[in-house]
Amino acid sequence: MSAAVMMERIADASPRFKARMAGVCYLLMFLPGGLAVFARRGLVVQGDAAATATNILAHETLFRLGLAGDLLVIACYIAVTALFYELFKPVNSSVSLTAAFFSLVGCAIQGLACAFELAPFVVLGGGQPLSVFKVEQLQAQAYMFLKLYGQVYKVGLVFFGFYCLLIGYLILRSTFLPRLLGVMMVVAGLGWLTFLLPLAKNLSPYAVAPAALGEGLLTLWLLVKGVNAQQWKEQARAAQRWRSDLPSNLDSIGR
Repeated sequence: MSAAVMMERIADASPRFKARMAGVCYLLMFLPGGLAVFARRGLVVQGDAAATATNILAHETLFRLGLAGDLLVIACYIAVTALFYELFKPVNSSVSLTAAFFSLVGCAIQGLACAFELAPFVVLGGGQPLSVFKVEQLQAQAYMFLKLYGQVYKVGLVFFGFYCLLIGYLILRSTFLPRLLGVMMVVAGLGWLTFLLPLAKNLSPYAVAPAALGEGLLTLWLLVKGVNAQQWKEQARAAQRWRSDLPSNLDSIGR
C-alpha cells in the first residue's frame, strides 16, 4: 500500500477510530521500546571498550533485538504522527503540519542513529580492510560508534520534545479532548527538551519520567475514551467555514 493511499484511508476514517488507532500505535511503541532497553541492558560497559566489544559479540542476538525494537518504535511513531496530523487538523492545520514535521525529522534522526548500532558489527567482524588495525583500536572504534548512537538518538528526542509541545498546544485549543492531557503533553515536551542542556545526562531520569507519564496518560485516554466525535465534527465544520470565508474576508480587508 502506497503512502498516499494510507493517508487517504486515514483521512476518511472516523475521528474516534483515528484516536483509538493512535492509542494502539502509541502502546505498540512503548512495548518494543522497553524491549530495546531490556535487550541492551548491561551490554555496553561505560568507559570500557574491550568489555563492551566482548559483550556485543557474545550476545549478538540480544543486541540485534534491541536494534529491531528501535526500528519498530520509529515505525509506530510515524503512524502516530500521521493519525495525529489528521486528528488535529480541525484545531489548526498549520500547527498540526508543523508538529508532524518535527516528529518526522525526529524519526529520521533516530533512524540514522540506528545505523551507528550496526557499525560495531562491521568493525568487530574484522575482514581484510580492517586488518591494519589492532584489536584494541577496533574495540575503541566500535565503542565510539555506540557513543555516537546515543548522542544522535538524543537529538531525535529534542525534536520529539517540540512535537509534544505542539500536540499539547493543539489539545489545549481543541474541544474534543480534556485540557489536562494538553498540559501533560506540554510537560512531556519540556522533559524531552532537557536533552538540549549540558547536564542532560544527569537530568535524564527526571526528564524521562514526566515525559513518559504525559504520553502514557494520553495513550490510555485514547485507548479507553478516544475523542468526543461530535465536538470534533463541530470543530472541523467551523474550521471548514473559516477557510471558505477567508478569501471574501481578505477581499473586504483589501477594499
